[in-house]
Amino acid sequence: MATDRLKRMLEPGSLAVVAPPGAATGPLLEALAAEGYGGRRFIIGRSVPGFELVVALDDLPEPVDLVIAPVDSAAETIAAAGRRGCAGVLVVNGDRRDAPVLAEGARKAGVRLLGPDSMGLVAPRLHLNASFAPFVPGAGSLALVAQSNSIAAGILAWAARREVGFSGVVTLGAAADVDLADALDHFGQDGRTRAILLALDEVEDAARFLSSARAAARLKPVLVLKAWQPSIRNGGLTHAGLIVTSDRAHDAAFHRAGLLRVNDLDELFAAAETLGRSRQLVGGRLAIVSNGAGLAALAAGRLRQLGGRLALRGTDAAEAGQEAIVEVATAQDYAKTITALLADGGVDAVLAVHAPHRLAAAEACAEAVVTAAQEAGRGKLVLAAWIGGDEAVGARFAAAGLPSFATGAEAVVGFQHLLRHARLQTELMATPPAAGEVPPPDLAQARAIVARALAEERDWLDAGEVSALLAIYGVPELKPVLATDVEAALVVARPFLSSGRPVALKIVSPDIVHKSDVGGVALDLATEAAIREAAQRMLARVAQERPGARITGLAVQPMAQRAKARELIVGFATDPCFGPVVVFGRGGTAAELIDDSHAALPPLDLGLAERLIARTRVSRVLAAYRDVPAAKLEAVAAAIVAVGQMAVDLPEIRELDLNPLLADETGVIAVDARIMLERRPEQRRRPAIRPYPAAWARAMALRGGRTFDVRPIRPDDEGAIAEMLKKVTPEDLRLRFFAPVKAFSHAFLAHLTQLDYARAMAFVALDEAGEVAGVVRLHADIAHEEAEYAILLRSDMKGLGLGWSLMTLIIDWARAEGLKVIRSQVLAENTRMLALCRQLGFDIANDPDDTAIRVVTLPVEPV
Repeated sequence: MATDRLKRMLEPGSLAVVAPPGAATGPLLEALAAEGYGGRRFIIGRSVPGFELVVALDDLPEPVDLVIAPVDSAAETIAAAGRRGCAGVLVVNGDRRDAPVLAEGARKAGVRLLGPDSMGLVAPRLHLNASFAPFVPGAGSLALVAQSNSIAAGILAWAARREVGFSGVVTLGAAADVDLADALDHFGQDGRTRAILLALDEVEDAARFLSSARAAARLKPVLVLKAWQPSIRNGGLTHAGLIVTSDRAHDAAFHRAGLLRVNDLDELFAAAETLGRSRQLVGGRLAIVSNGAGLAALAAGRLRQLGGRLALRGTDAAEAGQEAIVEVATAQDYAKTITALLADGGVDAVLAVHAPHRLAAAEACAEAVVTAAQEAGRGKLVLAAWIGGDEAVGARFAAAGLPSFATGAEAVVGFQHLLRHARLQTELMATPPAAGEVPPPDLAQARAIVARALAEERDWLDAGEVSALLAIYGVPELKPVLATDVEAALVVARPFLSSGRPVALKIVSPDIVHKSDVGGVALDLATEAAIREAAQRMLARVAQERPGARITGLAVQPMAQRAKARELIVGFATDPCFGPVVVFGRGGTAAELIDDSHAALPPLDLGLAERLIARTRVSRVLAAYRDVPAAKLEAVAAAIVAVGQMAVDLPEIRELDLNPLLADETGVIAVDARIMLERRPEQRRRPAIRPYPAAWARAMALRGGRTFDVRPIRPDDEGAIAEMLKKVTPEDLRLRFFAPVKAFSHAFLAHLTQLDYARAMAFVALDEAGEVAGVVRLHADIAHEEAEYAILLRSDMKGLGLGWSLMTLIIDWARAEGLKVIRSQVLAENTRMLALCRQLGFDIANDPDDTAIRVVTLPVEPV
């Protein structure tokens, strides 16, 4: 398997170097010999002490895990490595234009390829330095994955000065084969890696990257270092298009996957220090203990600047409600104070800060902090910032598992990243609210509207088409009426004026995107004379400033008359890498200048939409204040979800704006909406996250007349799955999970229900009462070649043929996905399951490591 070959390559038990005189691999030989690597080392091209000389790779006495080659002989090396059964080839130099040819050669040879243009890899636990890095890290729990050789070298140099250890280092170079996704999957599953540092230049395959990044982030912290490029925009013509810069798209992707973005090396290692040594926090109330009031004040100030919270004393009645900032003098004071703070119910974590002082020896105070932390147990976090501390102090904190920093400010930054990670983990595992029985949009009608405009080679939908599309997706709109000229506009406006309601007048032109730029919007027109004057003025200005613009007519809208409504923007634009990106924020003509918006990748549910809203400043005024009632938040969230669904369903739409979208206590209404099309099929980007596969839903009729509704599982099925598990006997649970199971946590149920449909599937069968009767699931490996299945029926649903039907369906899904093999492990005593496997054509074999287990395997025939 590709995953096995990757593991062997990155943790090689043996290696070979192609190094004729003058080859680029020559400088690596000293590094390979110097670090004490214990595996067999072969060399081709010249004799070098410490290496076994062979004439060619074909002459190796055994297949090796890693072959290192220069680019000028890479093609033949890859082919020979494949013939000899080697796992992978590292190409350390070369032009990135060599990548496609070498990648194809690696695919044909059945080997993994790292590079070309890679600085190499490091496996500190194996004492292996197969890289050009001058600074070799010691063994530790951080993994480094870098696209840039120079940034990787800088990180390793920085880490060496701080004696930071690594579980592995991989520089991807051109990433012809082994890419970001491969490395994230490898280190995500690596038990020795506690956190992953990702130095990122660009993402090539957004869907693959996000799938692997989210899987890794659910298991451990993943920190991303990426240079900010705020000026790079995606060529947008709408407000949403102007808001969605490349950086916003990346931020949206990182947030959705649960990755923590950092700005520089100092922040990277401050975050890594806490995340690599600490468990997840339960709260963010930080107490500060220092032998200097000034140092404590600096740390507290930095905490406030970052939006953090100082703890308030809560245990001692005399001090209750006071900020937990304590000045101490001696080692004994440190121990006594930290012990008391860790026992205080108002404190979640303690930062101990120390400055050199003759009355408070650094080593003694450090030992006091360690002792207090250890005696308190692992319930709360202790951090240390020893100003001017020596290596011995740092080593003592590291040995005790306490994060330590050079300054209090650095410690606070690391602490805040720990909190950010905790919040992201909560979001990743959150169960979305049920969407209710909302009828699905008429997708055929929506596609017909878009197709008609594209057939006419138009870039924009007209006002009537926009209104029809919004209605299909359930977005309330203050519907405009198109008038061909001024007199027609007066006819449209009269019913509103006669009822005392003023109107708005807007120019309609496919060549004018931002109407206000040319005076193309007039509001609060209460008389026919005002309408006539505004229309004439509007048309005259357009003729002067945009003489070539095609004028379709004038749009007439009644004024919204929502005095206390907030102006919002909801829309999406298409990023070249991540596809459609949904934006939400404060609306109006200057929405992109106000810079109060955040972005998210679709598809979205109501929970994700509500959290997107909460990240903006405008969310504060959506709440009630003074005499203004709270806006109907669920209506705002529903509009965001609908816009995200349009982005998923209709890749022909390039940009969409609802600006302004008015929100108040009665709901939302779109006052102005624009939809831009993408006429070039090759530029139509699909969502980077695979949407819910609704097409796989079906009715299933079984013998005896029982019928079931079967569909892919959804995150909001968590409660239904919990209820189903209550109706499974303890014996059936033991057979499914290989051990007695008494309770199922939220995290466990979230794992069962929140799937990445790009690499996993689960079907639920619902009985006539709408309750879950059975679940079958399949999870593919990293290479998307093999998958492991599992099935569980409610105990009262056996003998109906439901298991057979669900297994047949999941096999059909595997075939449609192009998987090659389905496998699983079954207890030997589970005779019913083994019989079903035989009927379905599975091969059954004994597990070589456990006589109580059978391994069942089914080759999947292609479609």
